[in-house]
Amino acid sequence: MLARRAWEAIDNASRRLAAAGIESSRLDAELLLAVAAGITREAVVIGSINLSTYVTKVFDSLVARREKREPIAYILGHKEFYSLDFEVSPAVLIPRPESEFVVGVALEFIADKADARVLDIGTGSGAIAIAIAVNAPRARVTAVDISADALAIAARNAKRNRVEDRVTLRRGDCFGVLDGGPALETFDVIASNPPYLDDAEIAALEPDVRGYEPRLAMAAGVGGLDILRRIVSGASSYLASDGELILEVAVGQAAVVVKLVEAAGLRVVAVINDFAGHPRVVRARRIHGGG
Repeated sequence: MLARRAWEAIDNASRRLAAAGIESSRLDAELLLAVAAGITREAVVIGSINLSTYVTKVFDSLVARREKREPIAYILGHKEFYSLDFEVSPAVLIPRPESEFVVGVALEFIADKADARVLDIGTGSGAIAIAIAVNAPRARVTAVDISADALAIAARNAKRNRVEDRVTLRRGDCFGVLDGGPALETFDVIASNPPYLDDAEIAALEPDVRGYEPRLAMAAGVGGLDILRRIVSGASSYLASDGELILEVAVGQAAVVVKLVEAAGLRVVAVINDFAGHPRVVRARRIHGGG
């Protein structure tokens, strides 16, 4: 059982965070105390903690950061995605469960393909690219992002998850390379969780998101379709025959994206719902000999 002082510290922090509008106030307080003490949350819960003056001071500073709605993932410095651990910072979007559907669909498609070639556009932390590489040991993955800071984090995440030899990082703007290297070739899968929010939506987002996560990774013009249009229109030139395009889209966007895909000469294979039942992933195929 936690020592009385530790219980009181967590209770007090939880009240502070709840007053700041944070629903997961108790969990966040426990996680932050674990960081402050240099132990696991499990150790905090069972009472294995030394609540020294130094730990108390560090804990208070971390709680103050969370009170200002800094995302817990940025404070902790990492986030779990597809049962893997990823470094995150304000240079990258925090990986979300919805994007795991993109990984799952890609893995299903390449399951029987030897040495599959995969392109991840807008890789950010590298979550999608690295999760695919870890779970498809024969796949060769290219991950592209316009942000050099994001690519630096993706590189560390590839090494952290021991796939740096199969994940090639390129600085690029959709299909246009910006790093002076060779042009992109063709791929069996093009996957992306691109920016897909209407510019006007950013102001209405939770303060944790709008105040800290990179706008570059979220906003995509009026209707949130600027980047999606570019990916869809260019996909046929970079997809192998019978290759697939797998796109995460915003709530309410799937029908429009399906029309864009069909206009580009690709065949829609499926629209997949997320955990909340919202159409979230559009899966399309380059028809053999077409595109």
